[in-house]
Amino acid sequence: MSTAFDILWVEKYRPRSLDEIVNQEEIVNRLKTFVKNKNMPHLLFAGPAGTGKTTAAHALAHDLYGEYYRQYMLELNASDERGIGVIREKVKEFARSRTPPDIPFKIILLDEADNMTADAQQALRRLMELYSVSTRFILIANYPSKIIDPIQSRCAFFRFQPLKKDDIVGRLKYIADNEGVEYDPEALETIYEISEGDMRKAINVLQAAAALGKVTVETVFKVVGMAKPKEVRQMIKTALNGDFTGARALLRKLMIEYGLSGEDIVKQIHREIFSNEIDVPEDLRILIADYIGEIHFRLVEGSDDDIQLSALLAWMSLVGRKLGVSG
Repeated sequence: MSTAFDILWVEKYRPRSLDEIVNQEEIVNRLKTFVKNKNMPHLLFAGPAGTGKTTAAHALAHDLYGEYYRQYMLELNASDERGIGVIREKVKEFARSRTPPDIPFKIILLDEADNMTADAQQALRRLMELYSVSTRFILIANYPSKIIDPIQSRCAFFRFQPLKKDDIVGRLKYIADNEGVEYDPEALETIYEISEGDMRKAINVLQAAAALGKVTVETVFKVVGMAKPKEVRQMIKTALNGDFTGARALLRKLMIEYGLSGEDIVKQIHREIFSNEIDVPEDLRILIADYIGEIHFRLVEGSDDDIQLSALLAWMSLVGRKLGVSG
């Protein structure tokens, strides 16, 4: 088993061609049309992190230009190189360079384009007009609303969806088998639940857990710094049963043993409140969700974790006693 992190599995197992991309069939089919016609417009890839946006851009360039596609693709991370100077210099210089022999354009990939300054986006808009004959831009953004309208109107829009459970678990099994990693099937499903459709995060968690030996549910929660859901549920149920002292003792245990911050615990409580394991009336779920939002806001603003979480458990205990709830 290879546990070295000098070559991350995320990069090692990245799809190299459009044919290898899963869960984005409609997008892949549209991109394949561009490859077949050897022509395409400017593109805007949008969607959550880890859903294959950058991978799709590289796969498109690979299918267009072949193995040495990087000669004809300039990749910039707009979160680092987002100033107007970079846009005017690097992009303009590359746009003026020669095109490949059988494809009439080159590709400029701007990752995290939603982090570009407004001035840089205005400069980019003009460059997209000037060099549209010899250059195509692929913009990648988690939040497309941060891209100015003039640029959006110049691009074909592609919205990526979070990956499905079967796709993520299947890929994790493939990687684990190739790397000789022992694993429990439940652990891979746990990784999917934690990743929430983010393939990159799922692979990173798998590799981190594999470094500790066999991948189990326990090792997965250990490497991601999360408490086990059943322990969080036990704390919630104890509070709703009116036992504030017992619930607070469980809270202290979670904070000390797992080293969790107040925000981490609040997010896990929020997730468990809406799970099928917590049997409470719908009206109470609404009240709890509303109060969790208030507590989370206070924590983000800098309030003390212990005081705010104790207040949350105290409120849940009082409500539980008043309504006679048994979580």
